[in-house]
Amino acid sequence: MRVAYFGPEGTFTQEALISATSGQQLDLVPQPTIYDTVMAVHFGSVQRALVPIENSLEGSVNATLDALAMETEDVAILGEVVHPIRHCLIARTALELSEIEAVVSHPQATAQCARFIRSRLPHAQVLAGSSTAEAVRSVAEHDGPWAALGNRLAAERYRCHVLRAGVEDVPDNETRFVWLGPIGAPAGGPESSKPPIGPWKTAIVFWGMGAEAPGWLVHCLSEFASREVNLTRIESRPRKQGLGRYMFFLDLEGRDIEPHVADALAGLRAHVEVLRVLGSFPAAVV
Repeated sequence: MRVAYFGPEGTFTQEALISATSGQQLDLVPQPTIYDTVMAVHFGSVQRALVPIENSLEGSVNATLDALAMETEDVAILGEVVHPIRHCLIARTALELSEIEAVVSHPQATAQCARFIRSRLPHAQVLAGSSTAEAVRSVAEHDGPWAALGNRLAAERYRCHVLRAGVEDVPDNETRFVWLGPIGAPAGGPESSKPPIGPWKTAIVFWGMGAEAPGWLVHCLSEFASREVNLTRIESRPRKQGLGRYMFFLDLEGRDIEPHVADALAGLRAHVEVLRVLGSFPAAVV
C-alpha cells in the first residue's frame, strides 16, 4: 500500500506513521505540503495518507482543515493517531547556545517551544520553515551557527547534533494525526486487518443558510444536545469569501450510522446550506 505523509523525511508525521504501523510493509511517499498530502489521496496516487490535524498546545492545523473542507469532497478521515511531540534543538555541529544566530522550524514548532526560545535563545533570529524536517535539512546545509527545532529522527537522517532535548514548553505535548483515504474505504489505518472496535468519532463541517440570524449557531448545536450527542471539539474557520463568513468544524462522539447521531445530523441539515461528514472513524486510544 502506498501511504503519503507530510514530509520530507524526518517530520513528526513520519515519526507518528512509523510508530503507528510498526512491522507493516508500506510504500511511504513524502509530500512537500499538507495540501499535497491530502490531494495525493484525491488524485489516487496513494491509497492512504497521514496528516496532523490538532496539537495540544497550539490547537488545530488550519492547512488540514482547509484542505479537507474546501479542496476536495472525496477524501475522508478513516482513523486517528495521537503521538507525543518531543522537540530537540538541533545543529550541524556542536554549539553553545550563545553561539546560535538563528533558529529555524515550522511555525507550530517554534510556538510550542516559545518559552525556551525566549529564555535560552533571546539573541537568535527565528526563521520559518515549511516543516521541522525541512528546517533540520536547511541547518545541515548551512555553514553558519544555525539551529533547528525538530525530532531525533530528523537529526539522524540529516546527520546533525542534538544540542538539547525536550525543549517544548509543556512536557505532555501531543499531536493528533488523521488517516485519510477515499470515501468508502474501510475505517482505520493502513495496518487494519480487522473491523475496528471501541468508541467512534464523527467529524463534520457545516456553513451557510441563516448564519447571520441571531441564535443560528445555538439552534444548530441544539440538534446534538437534545439527542445527548457529546461534542468533543468545535471550531470556526473563515470560508475565504469575505469577513463574517465562517465554516464550523465539529467532532462528536459516536458513529454517523448510529440512530441518535444520524438524527442529529438530519436535524442540522435543516439549518444549514452545506453539511459534510468528513469521516466517521475509531477514536484513538490515549
